[in-house]
Amino acid sequence: MDATDVGDPIFAKDRAETTVQALLKLNRWQWWILVGLNIFFVVAGQTAAVLLGRFYYNEGGASTFLATLVQTAGFPILFIPLLFIPASNKSPTPPDSLSRKYIFLIYIFLGIIVAGDNFLYSKGLLYLSASTYSLICATQLAFNAVFSYFINSQKFTPLILNAVVILSYSAALLGVNESSDAPEGVTKSQYAVGFICSISASALYSLVLSLMQLTFEKAIKKSTFSVVLEMQIYTSIVASIVTVVALFVSGQWRDLEGEMHGYHTGKVSYVLTQVGTAVCWQVCSVGVVGLIFLVTSLFSNVISTVALVVGPIASVVVFHDKMNGVKIIAMLSALWGFVSYIYQNYLDDYRSTELRRQMEANDSRVTAC
Repeated sequence: MDATDVGDPIFAKDRAETTVQALLKLNRWQWWILVGLNIFFVVAGQTAAVLLGRFYYNEGGASTFLATLVQTAGFPILFIPLLFIPASNKSPTPPDSLSRKYIFLIYIFLGIIVAGDNFLYSKGLLYLSASTYSLICATQLAFNAVFSYFINSQKFTPLILNAVVILSYSAALLGVNESSDAPEGVTKSQYAVGFICSISASALYSLVLSLMQLTFEKAIKKSTFSVVLEMQIYTSIVASIVTVVALFVSGQWRDLEGEMHGYHTGKVSYVLTQVGTAVCWQVCSVGVVGLIFLVTSLFSNVISTVALVVGPIASVVVFHDKMNGVKIIAMLSALWGFVSYIYQNYLDDYRSTELRRQMEANDSRVTAC
C-alpha cells in the first residue's frame, strides 16, 4: 500500500483553488467522466494490486522485500501525468516556505518510513488471506483520527470517537478469528504475526498521512496537482532505494532466480505478476492524486477506503476465501465506523462552507454601503 496517498480527511478542508475544471474549462459532464475514471483507477488499482500480491505468495513467492519493492518501483509511470500538467500549475516554491533542500530532506525521511510501512504490509499479506488483510487495513481511518488529533489539532467529536471504537472492535474480531482463515500452511503464530504487521502498517500509514499534512501546511505551503505528484514520486524513489538495499543486505536476492524457476505458474507468469503489481499500485496512485485535484483529498480518502471494502468481496470471488460470520460482522462494523467518520467530515465541511458564505455575504453588504 502506497503511503503517499495524501487523502487525509483533515487536509481535505483546505480545497485547492486551482482545479482541472477551471484550468481546462471542462463541462460538467466532462468533469464527471474524469472523476469516474479516477475512481476506477483507485478502486481497480488497489484491489488488483492486493490480489496480485496474494497470488504471488500463493504460487510460491516468498520474498517480502520484493513484494515491498513493487509497491513503489513503478514510480516512473507518474512522470506521464506530470508532463501534461499546465505550466501555470508548476509554480515555484513560495518565498516564505522552506528551501528545496530541506523539502527534499523531508521527502527522504518520509520515503524511509514508507519503505518500512510497505514492508509491514507485505509481511501481513504473507500470512493473511486477502479478505482479512483488506479488512484489517480499513482500521487506518481509526489511526488517522488519533494521529490527526495529536499532530494536526483535529477535534475528537462523538462521531469520530464512535468510528475509532467501532473500527478497533472490527480489528479485534479479526484478531481472535481462527487461523483456519489463513492461507494454507500458515500456523497460528504466523497468523498472529500477519495480524500484528497489518495493524502496525495501518497505524504507520496513518502517521505518514498526518506528517504529510503537516509538511504541506508548514513547509510547502501549497497544494497543487504537481506538488502532490512530486511528493509521490520523490518518496517512492527513496522508498525503492531503501528496499533494494534491504533486499541485498538480507540476502533474499539470491533466492529470486530459484523462486522464479520454481513459480507454480511459470517464469513468464512470475515476471508478469511483479510488473502487474507495480503498475496497479501506480495506477491507484494516479487516481488518488487525480481525485485530490479534481474534487478534494477527503473524497480521495473515501474512495481509497471503499477499495478496501471491495477487496474482501473480490478475494472471495478470485481465491474463494471463506467469508464466515466473524468476517461478515467485522466488515459491517468497518462500514459503520467508516460512515461515522465520513459523516463527521461532511458536517465539518458543510459548516465551513456555510461560514464562508456568511462572511462573503457580510463583505458584500459592507461594500454596498
